[in-house]
Amino acid sequence: MRNRRTCPRISDGSHRFDSKGDNSFVRRLVVALILINATYVVCAQGTFQDVYNNFKQQAQTDYEDFRQKANKEYADWMRQAWEWHQKIAPMPRPKDEMLPPVIYNKEKEQTAPKPIPHDDVEPIPEPKPQPKPIAPIRENDGDYRIASFTFFGTEGHVRLPKGDAFKLKGKNEEAYAVAWEVLSSERYNNLIRDCLALRMEHQLCDWAYLMMLGAMSESICGKGTNEAVLMQAFVFCQSGYKIRLGFTKEKDLRLLVKSEHTIFDLDGFKMDDGIFYLLQSTDYDGLNICDISYPEEKPLSLWIAQEQKFAESKTKERQLIPLDSLIGIKTQVNENLVSFYNTYPTSMVGEDIVSRWAIYANTPLSTCVKDKLYPQLRAIIQKAENKFVAASWLLYWVQTAFVYEYDDKVWGHDRAFFAEETLFYPFCDCEDRSILYSSLVRDLLGLDVILVFYPGHLATAVAFSEIVDGDYVELYGKHYTICDPTYIGAPIGATMPDMDNKAAKVVLLDRK
Repeated sequence: MRNRRTCPRISDGSHRFDSKGDNSFVRRLVVALILINATYVVCAQGTFQDVYNNFKQQAQTDYEDFRQKANKEYADWMRQAWEWHQKIAPMPRPKDEMLPPVIYNKEKEQTAPKPIPHDDVEPIPEPKPQPKPIAPIRENDGDYRIASFTFFGTEGHVRLPKGDAFKLKGKNEEAYAVAWEVLSSERYNNLIRDCLALRMEHQLCDWAYLMMLGAMSESICGKGTNEAVLMQAFVFCQSGYKIRLGFTKEKDLRLLVKSEHTIFDLDGFKMDDGIFYLLQSTDYDGLNICDISYPEEKPLSLWIAQEQKFAESKTKERQLIPLDSLIGIKTQVNENLVSFYNTYPTSMVGEDIVSRWAIYANTPLSTCVKDKLYPQLRAIIQKAENKFVAASWLLYWVQTAFVYEYDDKVWGHDRAFFAEETLFYPFCDCEDRSILYSSLVRDLLGLDVILVFYPGHLATAVAFSEIVDGDYVELYGKHYTICDPTYIGAPIGATMPDMDNKAAKVVLLDRK
């Protein structure tokens, strides 16, 4: 396999003496004396604040020089380093033969608790900090114009050079390289700064940030244009993410991204640095790809650690009434957030397919939902004598207030829901209920929850402060009792019939 081309490492201008030489101490002493003398001279001519300001200015210049050189070398490689790569068929979305809900039969209740083996536990890695630029990007004081766009119902504004319409001068390698150089100029610094500011303001996860850049670029350059693809790729790259560019036989640009997680249903291309995923579909078997790495680039992550702060567009109230009750719980969700979740790719952490549910279950519910739903639920569960009783009521509500339906019938394929989506769509299945229930118990009761996957079924297990009767998982010194949101009417501790406990797998979730 050929070696991956990398922008040559740029020297920081420092020098290093040979520590093994006989005169190494003398050399270090000479250097120290020179530095002391230089500091004395500078301080004699000005204040220590002047010294600091000069140092800060020099450091800023060095940072900018580093980034400029990196982009210049990257553009130079774009003139020559395109090679044909065969497309890899997308990994099919996992299909689970989900079992239908079962109504609890008290007469067949088994009173002896059954421990569930937990040799197979899927650990959840700590989310990493989001990527960042290789160097601070200085504000540009030149004339600019404001470009406005919308992403998931949310307005965004970025600054562009005034009187400068970003336009490719052709559909070839030279044109792409020249355009990269244009975007790399200081005139476009404000564009990158504004995009990063929007990422921070709206708490955008990596995928939301990528989608925002796509909306922004298409608004500025036109939908489906090479200019839009290149602008999205450039800003994502300058923000610290791993990207590759490819083009079709017609020289239409395509953006590929590297992910920490395996993504299903997206075309992939095997690079020297692993699989890169194609955002735009192509009918061709392959692409000419510029497999050049950018300094300190990082793959995107599909974790959603914070609530995505999209503009609010509340749905109409929906009543979710549990069985044998006239009291309904009213819910509302943010349609803009649901629209975003519709774009989210199915993925898994590492190589274990069951880990995909951890991504959904660890995503926090929005303020829109919590402000409407949680006061109603708290008003009910605060009357419970303990957390076990409160968890029992929440379990019964999830068991009986939602309509079950198979994903294949509704979507044509398996699709897990974020908790928000279960409150929005009219149908859900066992994995969706378990994800929602795990969020409610952690948020409202402060108890630890795990997911338990049986072949064809997903349930939850809760760690109560006291030992309770029923089937359980003993894990890390805690007793997690089965709570099955799809075993209709079943109490805490009851496992759905015909579940194979020996084949059960445990998925750890974040602790609230």
